[in-house]
Amino acid sequence: MAKAPSTSIVQALKFLASPDQCRRGAVCAVVGNDSFLRREVRASLQCTSSDANSEGTDSDEPTLLLCDGKTAELRDVLDRIRERSLFGSDQRVVVVEEADPFVKLYRAQLEDYVAKPVRDALLVLEVKTWPGNTRLAKAVAQSGTTIRCQVPTGGRELTEFTKQLKDWLIQLAKLRHGVKLERAAVDVLLDLMPTEVGILCQEIARLALLVEHDQSIDANLVRNNVGGWRTRTTWDMIDAVADGRAADALEQLDRLLIAGEHPHALLPQMASALRRFAAAARIYGQSERTGTKISLRTALQQSGVKPFKLKDAEPQLRQIGRQRAAQLYGWLLAADLDLKGHNSTDERARRVLETLIVRLSKTMSAPAAVGR
Repeated sequence: MAKAPSTSIVQALKFLASPDQCRRGAVCAVVGNDSFLRREVRASLQCTSSDANSEGTDSDEPTLLLCDGKTAELRDVLDRIRERSLFGSDQRVVVVEEADPFVKLYRAQLEDYVAKPVRDALLVLEVKTWPGNTRLAKAVAQSGTTIRCQVPTGGRELTEFTKQLKDWLIQLAKLRHGVKLERAAVDVLLDLMPTEVGILCQEIARLALLVEHDQSIDANLVRNNVGGWRTRTTWDMIDAVADGRAADALEQLDRLLIAGEHPHALLPQMASALRRFAAAARIYGQSERTGTKISLRTALQQSGVKPFKLKDAEPQLRQIGRQRAAQLYGWLLAADLDLKGHNSTDERARRVLETLIVRLSKTMSAPAAVGR
């Protein structure tokens, strides 16, 4: 098979910055585990599909249909691709979410479909792994598009990703929020915040509310309104608590307290995240009791966990387990009352937070895990 042109395999940020410059096809593979980037790419694909098929005339936005790759059958997906709406657009974007098992099961049939796809329809396969040496991957790269939604871990790839991220954030601020984001401000923002695209976009949205229409987001505004290492350490501590890594969480707590943070300010941040785990466990348990069992991921979504945190939140909830998740509301209430009562001094308040961290440690085993 002929080598695919390089433009058929693109990074998500490059695609989002210039979707019209990327080749369109009937099949698109969206590869990687960054949920926020996948969602942005999905929305952009729907818009570009509309533009690509309008042929200079007014056209309805394509119908977006979602299929669960863990349970979907090929015939059902193909039916959704081929069916037409009586009143809406004839253009269709069919997205198979979590499509790894779907691809594994129907690889040969998907190869046939890529060779002879349905016109005026776009099939999107959202997968975490996509080996480029398979016939299916090569076929999609040759006739369609492969978009990588993954934040590199280091090296030259991370350098290039960061450059694309800066350009895209500047563009995002202008198009989505109507403000100018100075490049120096982006540099400061990336120094202060973790390289998580979803969190950075939320921060820009917040900063956009602080400027007038004729002003720009500059470096000083970012320095004055965005938390530095303390913010990152607080997030890391909360993740360590949910992961059950008590030693790491206690070390980060110590750093924060030495730097001047107060336990009374840290508990609400911890409680905000932990309450979502408690709510997700309750939602999951209710679905079991009513006979309409849902996935752990769905329960976390319904509890308010942000899309870009779902990947980490699912194993964290499993680690916490059913029994501890059921007690979380009580533990958090008791901690809040302690900090307002006889444990209100900083030293005693510290012990309250330490007790909560240890209770969620891996060494304090949870007999029954959620979702098992």
